[in-house]
Amino acid sequence: MGRITLPKPEGSEDVNQVSASPALVPQQQTQEKVAALPSPVPRQNEERTLLPPELMAIVTPSLKVGAVTGTLGLFTGAAAGIIRSAPPALFSVVMGGQMFILGSSYYASRLVALKAFRGEDGIRPVDKLKASALAGGIAGTVGGAIRGPKNIMPGMIFFSLFGGAGQLVVNAISWNTKPDDESATESFLKSKWSPVTFLTDEEYRKILDEKLLRVDVEIALVDDNIKELRAAEGQSKKQTPTNDTRV
Repeated sequence: MGRITLPKPEGSEDVNQVSASPALVPQQQTQEKVAALPSPVPRQNEERTLLPPELMAIVTPSLKVGAVTGTLGLFTGAAAGIIRSAPPALFSVVMGGQMFILGSSYYASRLVALKAFRGEDGIRPVDKLKASALAGGIAGTVGGAIRGPKNIMPGMIFFSLFGGAGQLVVNAISWNTKPDDESATESFLKSKWSPVTFLTDEEYRKILDEKLLRVDVEIALVDDNIKELRAAEGQSKKQTPTNDTRV
């Protein structure tokens, strides 16, 4: 008996086609994408500091400046102790500690003041002057408090004037030069306050050429002297008689 196949009604779909319906395809693609993603890499242990980064940006350079000033204080205290016929080690330690506190407190106070005075246009020379004078006053107060209550006011006034005067000198040097055309180091070297002279590449090349020319002249003079000595030696050998001894 033959097999009779009925025609499929319109709108009907195969079971395989239904299983791969568009509604289920996005979910399957999402699962494949998630499976293809690399496994998360564990983060490395981030550096942990006792202080926040903003405070570390002030403390770290201040301690470096304090270390430099403290080292200078050690040598100065030792020299003062030798001059006064006192224990150099004691004077060195005391002076080094005081200079360390003065240098670190001054630099830290100045950094904080500069951040406070910074405006939309940046830091102006007047703001630097205010910051330096304020930092000098704070450092003088701290240094005076270490030496005794009577030294607080004189130390604050002296170091405030000292910091402001130093900043005035720096501002005057920077005003005499063009900061857009040259760096701060070049401007300082070209100023009259610099103990050294700034040379361009051409000037340095000329100096080297002059030195080489002098060396060539000296070598030529030495060669002439050697020739004269050899000639004189040859003449002396010709003039000396040879004594022949016959037995």
